[in-house]
Amino acid sequence: MTHGMVSAAQPEAVEAGLEAFKAGGNAVDAAVATALVQTAVDPQMCGIAGFGSLHIYDPKKRVHALLDFHGRAPLSVTPTMWEHLLEGESEDGFGFILKGRVNEIGYGAITTPMTLRGLNEALTRYGTMSLKDLIQPAIGYCDEGFMVRPHVAAYWNQVPTEGRAPHSDFLTKLPATRKIYAKPDGKLRSVGEILKNPDLGRTYRAIASDGVEDFYSGKVAARIVEDMAAHGGLITLDDLKGAKPETNEPLWGIYRGLRLATNRPPGGGVMLVAMLNILENFDLKAMGHNSPDYIATVAEAMKIATVDKDTKVGDPRFVDVPLAELTSKDYAAKHAARIRAGERTHVPRLKDRKESADTTHVTTVDENGVCVSLTHTLGTPSGVVTEGLGFMYNGAMGVFDPRPGRPGSLAPGKSRFSAMAPSIVFKDDKPLLVLGAPGGTFITMGILQVILNVVEFGMTAAEAVSAPRFCVTSDTIDITNRILRATERDLKGRNYPVRRWPMNFHFSGVHAIRIIDGKLDGGADPGRDGMAMAV
Repeated sequence: MTHGMVSAAQPEAVEAGLEAFKAGGNAVDAAVATALVQTAVDPQMCGIAGFGSLHIYDPKKRVHALLDFHGRAPLSVTPTMWEHLLEGESEDGFGFILKGRVNEIGYGAITTPMTLRGLNEALTRYGTMSLKDLIQPAIGYCDEGFMVRPHVAAYWNQVPTEGRAPHSDFLTKLPATRKIYAKPDGKLRSVGEILKNPDLGRTYRAIASDGVEDFYSGKVAARIVEDMAAHGGLITLDDLKGAKPETNEPLWGIYRGLRLATNRPPGGGVMLVAMLNILENFDLKAMGHNSPDYIATVAEAMKIATVDKDTKVGDPRFVDVPLAELTSKDYAAKHAARIRAGERTHVPRLKDRKESADTTHVTTVDENGVCVSLTHTLGTPSGVVTEGLGFMYNGAMGVFDPRPGRPGSLAPGKSRFSAMAPSIVFKDDKPLLVLGAPGGTFITMGILQVILNVVEFGMTAAEAVSAPRFCVTSDTIDITNRILRATERDLKGRNYPVRRWPMNFHFSGVHAIRIIDGKLDGGADPGRDGMAMAV
């Protein structure tokens, strides 16, 4: 009998989720156990000082909700404080480049840490096990170390283009961080070497013993606030005490008679609904998977959703998001007519610069039909570790627009837009596909293609997440190296700017579980190090 399935980007984390199932836990327990180990073995993709969104569906308890724990700008920020430092914008819309990188590396880059409270809230409300028990595997990886995997090492050694800081800077610039990640000779660990983080283990033991509130109002909180004050950080005790997750109803869409449940702004679900609404007007199956016509059509839907996101979507507590318009079938039909007429959408950018994407995901389904899709992240790592605490803080301030008066502009307590879109596709009111992804602004584009792969082309979860992908977040169609060169030539012949990437698997890292007649099949994106497995 299958107790449950886990799909995630790290084998160590998947195993922790499976052990939670073996101990009698449900899909929420398994997801939290997986996520906590992810914070220990993939510490730049996520961490307890990050943020995220958890999508839960429990048919027996009639629970269907999004537990959103988005990072928020510190209460001390002002809308104009960085306006004079603006130099450019990443080409994919995932951040702004400021003089001195004050929004990118260091204490000024940190939004309010939300992940720990979000995971604990999920357990308290929907789980059956305690955080004290579920954090134990993560403590083991802190104390005994984890083996550096290819994706971890690749991230550490990546040098982004167009003036972005090398990722090694996040790990070596500040002494408390360098102590953890650099060897005595100053070099970072290579694939197969062991990284231990006993400071993080001690922090996790304190949380297990004294509870999550120790992080937000107790001894750990005091150390955080002291460190922030000593280094010009913006986070205060009031920020930590005010870090509360929000519970939201799913945002719904319909595609080919199937129902999509996803997250609301400031999450990326609105983009998914909008793109599927547009694409429903085309016979994608007849075009053929990843044919020139297919890519050109989907690319235009991606561009339309990107422009709308950039100009209309933000934290609904601060921005009047026209959600009804953006998700309406009539609005989509007008855009589909434009595509048919040969019109092409332009995506404005200040400058063409690329940005990295630093997030992770876990998908779980249990024997009782409980489904969880959880995306959590550091946004980008800030490079900051408080001496003795061991965890790295998020660097999520980089996505806020330093120009006032825009949907993504700075404001005290405001959440930045995030493309995170943990989603569930329903057929006949039963889950068909549970999925989500890391990948910055690539997230919604990857999830979209996996949904289309399953719905239009009948792929299994493994096939759907492994098929070659493309991505459009600017005027350029980015393609992975497995997209045919004949297709590339055809698109260029239509005067589309096309850029081939050297990676065979890229543009988010989708992790999915498909449910057919009560049977589970899972897929872990081959571009990451993970796996999908059931017990």
